[in-house]
Amino acid sequence: MAPTDDLFHELALTLLPGIGPQLTRQLMSYGSSAKNVFMLPPGKLRRIPGVGEATVKILTGPARTLALQQAETGLRKAEKEGVELLFYTSKRFPSRLKLIADAPALLYYQGPADLNAPKVVAIVGTRQSTDYGREQTEALVRGLVPHNPLVVSGLAYGIDILAHRAALQEGLLTVGVMATGLDVIYPAAHRKTAEKMRETGGLLTEFPFGTGPDRYNFPSRNRIIAGLADGTVVVEAADKGGALITAELALSYDRDVLAVPGNVGSPASAGCNNLIKNNKAALYAQPLDLEQLLNWDAALYQTGKFQPPPTYAADDFSADEFALISVLLATKEALMDDLAWRAQLPIHAVASLLLGLEFRGVVRALPGKKFVLL
Repeated sequence: MAPTDDLFHELALTLLPGIGPQLTRQLMSYGSSAKNVFMLPPGKLRRIPGVGEATVKILTGPARTLALQQAETGLRKAEKEGVELLFYTSKRFPSRLKLIADAPALLYYQGPADLNAPKVVAIVGTRQSTDYGREQTEALVRGLVPHNPLVVSGLAYGIDILAHRAALQEGLLTVGVMATGLDVIYPAAHRKTAEKMRETGGLLTEFPFGTGPDRYNFPSRNRIIAGLADGTVVVEAADKGGALITAELALSYDRDVLAVPGNVGSPASAGCNNLIKNNKAALYAQPLDLEQLLNWDAALYQTGKFQPPPTYAADDFSADEFALISVLLATKEALMDDLAWRAQLPIHAVASLLLGLEFRGVVRALPGKKFVLL
């Protein structure tokens, strides 16, 4: 995709020091475009909430000039390497990721896989995986094949790379979320696998070209893994580590988390067992566990567990309730705001009505404030 003037300024905006994703969005909301943000005079910048003198100096001083120069270099490299730059306003930016409050403002992406695939699952775990972890990871991925989901992980040693390789083996698309720039494969031992993923699935990062594997980048990377997926499965995890951070992040984003149980006393499974014990993760023992939790109806047909949807009689509901049901019958699933708009009902009334319908077993809440009929 040929670079545009808008993309040039969007990239430059993300390269400014001290201006993170949230402030970027704030600036964009007032400037309407990244190019306009760079053209705002100091007086107007100071009137933007959250913008202080330090930010004004960044946007009008030497840092501005340097960011524009870096953006020019970055765009040339991206075009040469076939890297797609996805600003958060782009239609191709992952829609699931856009829903989280701390989503990155810009992503660097290389690969043919659709980041907005209908089904996306993250598989994570310890770097010190065991034979049991390998067996469970491979069995988990085999169980996913009927769904043809996008498999997301972090390209790290252990469970991450096992998940990527199992997905490649089974013919599933898989995307590696990196804690480095796209031109810095880490660990280097995974380069061959990364190259295969680049050709058939993808590599994704929020970090500019040339960024090395700084230890502070990995927790940041984990939030992208959690935010990209409908659900996260932890296969093996010690009592501390990145996999548990990813699970906690997924929970904070209202995404489903599953964990593969392990032997009591096994250090490699202590984290998984604790997630299940503390009701932070559903137990994963077979594909049906994930299918039911994520409401993957196609799989329920295949397992013989699908029940045809019930019919709804208008007389059994209030007029407002039936209006919401009618919308969900037409759309299959919908965000609360969309339900309110389509049913022409106030948002506060919709929230109360949906709660009542949930209690009656008519609707079910999904991650991201979506709702479906049961």
